[in-house]
Amino acid sequence: MYFFADLAFSIIGLFAFFHALAQRVDAYTAAERMTKPAWLGITGGGAAALLLFKPYSFGSIFWLAGLVAILVYMVDVRPKLIEVQRGPRW
Repeated sequence: MYFFADLAFSIIGLFAFFHALAQRVDAYTAAERMTKPAWLGITGGGAAALLLFKPYSFGSIFWLAGLVAILVYMVDVRPKLIEVQRGPRW
């Protein structure tokens, strides 16, 4: 059970990092979020924590911190970046 959750979250973490890498620099400013280098560090560190630590080991607190960082990007920042670059849906 933990293996599949760890694998899925690791893939999501890598996706978040590469998504942050592919976005324009000015999109972060237009979305009123932190800068691109800051989000690259957050998502990169989160993805590294998900890959290096396991949820059932001694470093599970680092795994959890990486998961929270990745989820904040995926739920809050990513939709704003998409909206800024594509415009509103209406």
